[in-house]
Amino acid sequence: MSEDVRTAPRPVGQGILKAQGRWSFGGSVADVFERHIERSVPGYREGHDLVARLSDWFLREGGTAVEVGCSTGALLRRLARWTEGREVRLLGVELEEAMAEAARLRCTDPRIEIRRGDALEAPLDPCGMAVSYYTMQFVRPADRLRLAARIHDALEPGGAFVMFEKVRAPDARLQDILGALHVDFKLDQGFDEAEIVHKSRALKGVLEPLTTRGNLDLLRRAGFSDGMTIFKRLCFEGFLAIK
Repeated sequence: MSEDVRTAPRPVGQGILKAQGRWSFGGSVADVFERHIERSVPGYREGHDLVARLSDWFLREGGTAVEVGCSTGALLRRLARWTEGREVRLLGVELEEAMAEAARLRCTDPRIEIRRGDALEAPLDPCGMAVSYYTMQFVRPADRLRLAARIHDALEPGGAFVMFEKVRAPDARLQDILGALHVDFKLDQGFDEAEIVHKSRALKGVLEPLTTRGNLDLLRRAGFSDGMTIFKRLCFEGFLAIK
């Protein structure tokens, strides 16, 4: 492969240009992020609806929900609509400055607060519900247990952690099948073959998913007593864990 192919930014959809192994959420990605991820992740908005419905069990009156890695605040806005008229607090923690600023502009409900910072270091307020929506997969594997444990510690007893992740299949054949079906999904969403390939290259070494068992084991080691899969679309999975 030539040096130019490895280092030159290439289109990955929605006008986003990224070089191999250089995917990030900074800069202008925030402007088109929501449309891009809807076209990339099967069931993206359906997962938002599920999180909102789960909040009925865990987000009490006067309570707080925390989203770690809130990007542009789409899930927080969905929670705000679902809990309209209730006295709850919705806190989003976001590392990327452009994403956090976009979330502040789009999240007009006064119950939503956007806090810019690294969830590995930033304060996580006590909460009845915490959410990581396709965020943990971008955290270095060496740091994931520490982040999951911080979320566990921030939760009230009986509180819930909802984690959505891209997952690896348990064997190579199943991984090939799921990968091909995901490519079909993206083609159906209007991505062209080159954009799909360039996105895959940009994510090398950046997106590192675990298997279903690996994610459930991570939650167990972080201190959660109960955990299970609550959502599954191809290689995208949602988990519910109770403190």
